[in-house]
Amino acid sequence: KKHLKRLAAPKHWMLDKLSGAFAPRPSSGPHKLRESLPIILFIRNRLKYALSYDEAKKIVMQRLIKVDGKVRTDLTFPAGFMDVMTIEKTSEHFRLIYDVKGRFAVHRITAEEATYKLCKVTKQCTGPKGVPFVVTHDGRTIRY
Repeated sequence: KKHLKRLAAPKHWMLDKLSGAFAPRPSSGPHKLRESLPIILFIRNRLKYALSYDEAKKIVMQRLIKVDGKVRTDLTFPAGFMDVMTIEKTSEHFRLIYDVKGRFAVHRITAEEATYKLCKVTKQCTGPKGVPFVVTHDGRTIRY
């Protein structure tokens, strides 16, 4: 399924009902559809850096947005809980955290705080040759 109707979008995205029929569907990535926020909604609806989809696309395609230290040019990349969003040009850093009502809040952080990220361990296994590893909530595999 490639489309997402606006009314079927998660309520914590805070999209209004009347400005279009569709919502940006998050592409597959480290976070689930209902537990993530597409980059375009962060740029356009939360930060108000763009007025339209096209303006947000131009910002992203200039390789200005980093998620967890990696440049992302996918407008619908799913940024999730505890992800660090960095805008190099304005030297701003944000961490996606929930407010008391369960919505993603714009939380500005310092450059020093943007260097680390807390992850929840979801699975612990042993791999080939008995090497133990953990899988985190955002799909990372850490061998130890």
